[in-house]
Amino acid sequence: MVESINTKVDLVIDATAFTGLTDYGKIMIGDNGFEFYHARDPRKFIQIPWEEVNLVIASVMFKGRWIPRYAIETKKNGTYTFSSKKPKKVLRAIKEYIEPEYIVHSLGFFDVLKRAFKSFMGKRLAKKNK
Repeated sequence: MVESINTKVDLVIDATAFTGLTDYGKIMIGDNGFEFYHARDPRKFIQIPWEEVNLVIASVMFKGRWIPRYAIETKKNGTYTFSSKKPKKVLRAIKEYIEPEYIVHSLGFFDVLKRAFKSFMGKRLAKKNK
């Protein structure tokens, strides 16, 4: 069994981790970090200390009424994506340990399209001016 990095636990909630395939388990938020434990396989776990967290990215839809998933970007190991039953509760618990300016919204569908269009037109203009 894996030992927790937390000494005090604030929140434990059912969740899904999107690591290639979907893994179902529980998220544990405590004083030392963010942890995900697989429901059936004790060898599958994710432990992220708060010092390692770079950004928390929330996918917000319908003006904040629905948050389907959120991601934790680490300084060294990439981005981990999760969803849970009560994501607002999870993000509020994370907000106690992470500065609020490091919790950001992800880009929306039209924002991604707009960015791609600007990039395409910028490359096209640069090629034309050569």
